[in-house]
Amino acid sequence: MRVFHIEPDRFTELPALPETLPERGFLWLGYGRREFEVGETAVQQALVRWGCGNIVDLHVSDLINNQLPSHFDYTSWYDMLVFRRLAAAPGSQDLFVDDEHGTLASAQRALRAIDTSPVGFAVFDRVLVTVHPTDCQVREFFAQKLDRLTEGRDKSNARGSVRLPTSPADLMLRMVNHMVDSYLELRRLLTRQLGTLQRVLLDQNSEFNDWPLLLESRDALHRLEDTCEDQRSAIQEWIDALDEWPAHGDPQVTRERELLRVRSRDVLEHVERVLTHVRRLESSAESAVQMHFSALGHRTNSIMRTLTVLTAIFLPLNLITGIFGMNFEWMPLIKNPNGFWEATMLIVVLALGLWLLFRRKRYLGTSR
Repeated sequence: MRVFHIEPDRFTELPALPETLPERGFLWLGYGRREFEVGETAVQQALVRWGCGNIVDLHVSDLINNQLPSHFDYTSWYDMLVFRRLAAAPGSQDLFVDDEHGTLASAQRALRAIDTSPVGFAVFDRVLVTVHPTDCQVREFFAQKLDRLTEGRDKSNARGSVRLPTSPADLMLRMVNHMVDSYLELRRLLTRQLGTLQRVLLDQNSEFNDWPLLLESRDALHRLEDTCEDQRSAIQEWIDALDEWPAHGDPQVTRERELLRVRSRDVLEHVERVLTHVRRLESSAESAVQMHFSALGHRTNSIMRTLTVLTAIFLPLNLITGIFGMNFEWMPLIKNPNGFWEATMLIVVLALGLWLLFRRKRYLGTSR
């Protein structure tokens, strides 16, 4: 567990949960999933002591559930967002650094290396409770980033992403946006390995027969698409809830809420881009499979065409040799001393003529 006090111009890590809420700024309580499950009672007591209210039992179960999809829910005193991250598992990229040519197995390892663990957010007016996976780097990244913003200089008048968050909702949206943008690194890995998959499928010199592995890869892409759609639905529900917040007469509060809406729409646009790219990868995999079957069909047709032409050439030759193989006493060329050579010449001329005919009609060779 890590506790941070965030003010407009200061970022401080506290050793423990304070007895009362600070007069300025807000608190960020960052928990690992197991830590939150064990220390839930202390968190609930602190929230009641601060006048924030309890996190309901159903939402507590959602926050500690490692299999829950991305979704949004709310109460009259806090909002809750569960967002599944998309990132490469720690150390997974080292598996593919030296794999320049790649194999289908490496593509499958890349798909298995996708980490989609959920991160939970309970957003109060002046408190943000986040529940992270054990190996999640989001909490540590933002702890270091926010600390650097106040290191050695005053950033209170800065603008944009370098400013300290002004509210728990602002910090939550920054974390979500960071998790969405982290997909860019994963995108390069997936694009490379799915390119390997396409090369293996379209290589006519290799015989592909590992269909269970391919089906598993396609299922992984389907699951990835479902995860992205859940992310989009959760962010859209958050935006709808944000629009329903009651109007406030303070111009500063109104401006902060408008900035939240802008940041929320930006996060939604990033999620849409990720979903579009995932669907493009899925479509590429499907196209590779279809092209694989088309290439097999074309190769089979070429083989059958060649065999058919050879059969058509040798069929009249077999007819001629069959006629001369009959046991008749009187037949043309039988008693002729040059009959064998004349029959051989007829066979050669006929075979050459048929070959030229089929060649002219492009039944042999590559069609252009």
